[in-house]
Amino acid sequence: MKLKEKIIEILLKFCASITIFTTIGIIAVLLFESIAFFKNVSIVEFFTDTQWTPLFSEKHFGILSLVSGTFLTAAIAIIVALPIGLTIAIYLNMYAPKSFRKTLKPILEILAAIPTVVYGFFALTIVTPFLQNIYPDLETFNSLSAGLVMGIMIIPFISSLSEDALYAVPKSLKEASFGMGSTRFQTAIKVMVPAASSGIIVSVILAISRAIGETMIVAIAAGQQAQFSLDPTIPTQTITSYIVQVSMGDAPQGSIEYKTIFAAGLTLFLFTFLLNTISFWIKKKYQEKYE
Repeated sequence: MKLKEKIIEILLKFCASITIFTTIGIIAVLLFESIAFFKNVSIVEFFTDTQWTPLFSEKHFGILSLVSGTFLTAAIAIIVALPIGLTIAIYLNMYAPKSFRKTLKPILEILAAIPTVVYGFFALTIVTPFLQNIYPDLETFNSLSAGLVMGIMIIPFISSLSEDALYAVPKSLKEASFGMGSTRFQTAIKVMVPAASSGIIVSVILAISRAIGETMIVAIAAGQQAQFSLDPTIPTQTITSYIVQVSMGDAPQGSIEYKTIFAAGLTLFLFTFLLNTISFWIKKKYQEKYE
């Protein structure tokens, strides 16, 4: 019996270590290739230049244009997803009947299972023409429609995780608020949301990380023109869509143009790692506060 337990323990440790070794492998590859890239390109130019044209005859390697496109689309997405997702979470927790909640929540989570390439074509063929009826100067490829559809895609991340955080709040707090004569809305806004703020903040940060790492929606709907601009009506390019472009064979393997994808990938990895670290720190801080 002890031998079986030992074997099971070893297998569980091995399975748990797979993710660790995979992450270490990814970091090692990104660092190794990025170091080779920065031997030919100044790291100062990489982080300060506002032009990104590694595939052109006149080459510039300023990652800021890709970073601006990435954060512009992510910002539009979170502006759309946060109020809608949080409203859905409050409704499910405070107003919806239990039977309706059990039905609606899985339906919402289906949005997260739809292939992102479908969202991309939806943004290009449906959302963009609709927006052009309102704003005729809107270009066919733009970050606005990509960000709006991306916001729809990440709604389940915020609504589901925020509803779980609200559901975890002790019922005694809700009952005490009702006992003091508060309405459902007052209880939700002044009691439930503050009590579940750590989980809500974490859900928002995770949704931002998901938006920053999105590829197909921005590759299809936002265009592939790296521009250092915060104008959502013009074409833009994100870090992920650039990686897709080069990975399709536009640059020979081993060339400086090809190595740009590893430097861009390392930059994206650092951003998402920072966001995940912040979410972990916030969750830990609030857990310590309420323990």
